[in-house]
Parts: sequence; C-alpha cells; structure tokens
Amino acid sequence: MFDVRNERQPVLLLDVMGTLVHDPIFDAVPAFFGCDVRGLFRRLDPEVWYAFERGELDEAQFFARWMRDPLPFEPEALRGCLRGAYRLLDGIEPLLRDLSAAGVPMHALSNYPVWYELIEQVTGLSRYLSWRFVSCRTGVRKPDPRAYAGAAAVLGVDAARCVFVDDRADNVEAAEALGMTGVVFESAAGLRARLEALGVLEGCAGGDVGA
Repeated sequence: MFDVRNERQPVLLLDVMGTLVHDPIFDAVPAFFGCDVRGLFRRLDPEVWYAFERGELDEAQFFARWMRDPLPFEPEALRGCLRGAYRLLDGIEPLLRDLSAAGVPMHALSNYPVWYELIEQVTGLSRYLSWRFVSCRTGVRKPDPRAYAGAAAVLGVDAARCVFVDDRADNVEAAEALGMTGVVFESAAGLRARLEALGVLEGCAGGDVGA
C-alpha cells in the first residue's frame, strides 16, 4: 500500500490514447478517408507509423510514406478531423482533477507522434500532467523496457514508486517486469477504484466518474 503522505509518494505514469483520450484511428480517420477501419489498416504501413511515433519522421515525411496504396487528402483537413475527434474519455477529467488536488505527480508515458500537440490544444491535459515521456520526444516506444526505465531515471525515482496505467495488457506487463505497479485500464470508474485500493488516491465523494 502506498502512503501518499510521505516522501515515498507514488508517481503516476499514464498512457494517453485509449486510456485518457478517445483514439480517432478506429472511427473518425477511416470515415475521413471514406472506408472502414479494416480497409484503412490494409493500406497503412505500421513500420512507418512506429517511426513517426518515435519522432524519426516529421509529418511531411510520414504523409509521403504511410500508405502503401495512397488516398488523396489535404493534411490540414486531416488535422481538423483529428482535432474534432480527440476528447477525454468519460470520467477521466474528474479523476485527473482529484489526483491533481491530491498532489499526485502525473506524466504521460505514451506512444504517439507530434500530434500530441493537437490533443493538448483540444483537451488541455497539461493542466494535470507532463507530456515529457511521449514517444516522439523520447525516441522509444512501449513496450520497450527503455521507455519505462528512462522515465523513472529522468524523474529520479525507483521503478517501484511508479504506477503505470495503459489499456494494453502487454504494455502493462512490460512495466511490471521492471518493478512498476501496473494497472490495465478498462474504465475511469475502475481506474479510480484501483488507485484508491493502492492508496494513490483517497476516496473522493465529489468525484463524478460519469462526468
């Protein structure tokens, strides 16, 4: 059990897409291109996407290479599609607000390209957490152990002090292998209950998980 009242206060490392923020790659982006998600994924080169997430490609380089069978589009129109689709998942903002009020340090530890800046424009997540460990800034993607170890090293904390939350079980397992406490995200209500059980967050009667 963590005691948030002493110097051993836990550090919360949070995945973003599918954990805090709705991921438009499964609905809004396929609709933008006039196809379903399977049709879109058949065109995409995952290795190019991973390179974009690691910051090895800028946006123009990514757009030039990301589709095996390219579809015509205007980059600014796609950015507009993304901005319109990004939103915090149900119950996440009240939970982040309560964690922030409790003084829990929070950092994004997420695989994502420079488009995290669009997420910030829409959601203002930096009110609650630091973006310093997004993969396009660190050059490392989860579940590479360096993604987790690097974050702990930069923060100057032992892995055992870190609580890592992600909607992908393989990413959580990689964090646990380094000694972090892992939580597989399923819902804001479930995450709140788990953080309360760990002692990271005391029960907050005012936390409306449906807001």
